[in-house]
Amino acid sequence: MRHLSNHICDTDRLAVPTIHFVYPRDPARHSSPWCIGNELGDRLQRKYRVQFYGWRDRLMIDAQPGDVLIGHPHWSRSTVFQRALAHRHLARRLILSPYVGDPRQVAFVDKFIDRCDLYLAITGRYWFDRVDESPMRRWCPKMRHLDLAVNRQHFPRIKGPFNPPGQRRFVYIGHTARNKNVGFLTRLKQACPELPLFWIGQGRDKIDGLTELGFMDFRRQDSQAVLASFDFMITAGKTDANPTTVLESLAWGLIPVCPPQSGYVDCPGIVNLPVDDLDAAVSVVRQLQTCDGSMLTGIRDAGDAVLQQHFHWDRFFSQVDSAINGTESPALAPARLRDRLVLWRHGLFH
Repeated sequence: MRHLSNHICDTDRLAVPTIHFVYPRDPARHSSPWCIGNELGDRLQRKYRVQFYGWRDRLMIDAQPGDVLIGHPHWSRSTVFQRALAHRHLARRLILSPYVGDPRQVAFVDKFIDRCDLYLAITGRYWFDRVDESPMRRWCPKMRHLDLAVNRQHFPRIKGPFNPPGQRRFVYIGHTARNKNVGFLTRLKQACPELPLFWIGQGRDKIDGLTELGFMDFRRQDSQAVLASFDFMITAGKTDANPTTVLESLAWGLIPVCPPQSGYVDCPGIVNLPVDDLDAAVSVVRQLQTCDGSMLTGIRDAGDAVLQQHFHWDRFFSQVDSAINGTESPALAPARLRDRLVLWRHGLFH
């Protein structure tokens, strides 16, 4: 579904381009990916005329000279982003989508990137710093790093004081897809049986060892009360671009405990979990369980500060807006033979 924004006066319409924005969008949903379409889309509307498209839409856009295409390509043929790339009137063509150093998840982007000016990669610093070590290394000149953000009005502070040492609780929030590496949580529970470890979410499979609480709507007060009983939100993803649950948990007042491979590495307010070393991971969670509460308060205060200073949507929009109004469009070298084979092989699955 698409619609034209009415936020710009008629007298201004000839002065600004139309932004053709391809991204999932639903004002009633505040989690990723809809929060990106909502928050960025709302800010784009304040400055530009905007037409919205779902990434699975099969439409041809009606672009005028100077218009800009930005958004999430879909691997299926004849979807709107792919069809729009050839439009002769577009002044800028910008990819905006998650990136992780796993070609199984991102190889399909290779068939679009040469035809675009920039790739605004929604990812954590861990993955962006390692693009040159991956089969996607040829994309580097076009890539620009975008950290995700959180709207704290939608994710208010709900956690009060931390539980006493020895009584602290850990919760995993999410599903059981391969990139979430939930099997590690089972191993962690087996190695540390005293660990109170719960799961809020749904998936095709169970997560052995975790106490399952099922799906919860965190807009409800009863669900928020359950959340507030926990101290830590724990994840184990090894190929996870930049999960929003980490930032949402920070905003709620929990302390996220996640691998560097979740994108967040050496980030204030976030404790890194070494999922390649089970003994070291056990040591981390046991230290969090027994440390003085003032240490946890200090970690949470640091998280509050980094949310305020960096992980907000105005910063995200500013980076996107700079790309819209920029002129950068680096040429890319051909992929190395080995990289080309990897990208081709994994691109076939999309």
